[in-house]
Amino acid sequence: MEKQIRTKDIKLIPIGNSKGIRLPKNILQKYGFSESVVLEEKEEGVLLHRKEDSKLTWEETFKAMSEEKENWDDLDITLMDGLEDEHPGS
Repeated sequence: MEKQIRTKDIKLIPIGNSKGIRLPKNILQKYGFSESVVLEEKEEGVLLHRKEDSKLTWEETFKAMSEEKENWDDLDITLMDGLEDEHPGS
């Protein structure tokens, strides 16, 4: 099933020394836009999307961690430092 891409011609309007766009109410409601939107610059243009909750799911956290190029060479030394054998009050 192919996604249908809808286009709409929207005019730029003057806002002070800048220009802006007006988004139709149905578009605002459809995508959950409220007080602000996130503008993402892409090679082919700009993408507007709502600001998501900053909390990551476990899946997103795992993916982000797996993409990091962390150096774990010291882990074996840390695991063998003997701290787990120490008991408070001994």
